[in-house]
Amino acid sequence: MTQAAAKREAANGPTQYLTFMLAGETFAIGILAIKEIIEYHSLTTVPMMPDCVRGVINLRGAVVPVVDLLGRFGRKPSDVTKRTCVVIVEVRHEDESQVIGVVVDAVNEVLDIDAADIEPAPAFGARMRSDFIRGMGKVRGKFVILLDVDQVLSPTDIGVLVQAPAEMLEAA
Repeated sequence: MTQAAAKREAANGPTQYLTFMLAGETFAIGILAIKEIIEYHSLTTVPMMPDCVRGVINLRGAVVPVVDLLGRFGRKPSDVTKRTCVVIVEVRHEDESQVIGVVVDAVNEVLDIDAADIEPAPAFGARMRSDFIRGMGKVRGKFVILLDVDQVLSPTDIGVLVQAPAEMLEAA
């Protein structure tokens, strides 16, 4: 997060985040990036996709790629359980936005986290790239990893996501 963005957030007071679980750790994404949460159901796999892309879903007629966040972090994906969900997010890249689904183990709650309770991302020690982390939110005496969804799901890093959804459907 840039210093100017951090100052804007601090001036605006608390920000709402959707918290969720991945491999026993609590993560959060800013609520403004969240479009909806849906039950995990069968995905259409698409050949020759990166390991972190589980497939695509049909969301009201639109083809939406679904990314496994643990796979994106270079870790082994969790098993699918009855609490597994797909969080539909809107990411921004340059002047375009794209809708992407992310697989999470379980959705927890929406929290207000005050800017004063957000620490900078650690320079080392995290089990993922530091540019994926917007900050560390202090909630009830524990840290919540605040993800920068635009970095985590950057089409530049995940080359498949820059393809037009129609191309992905044809490949399926």
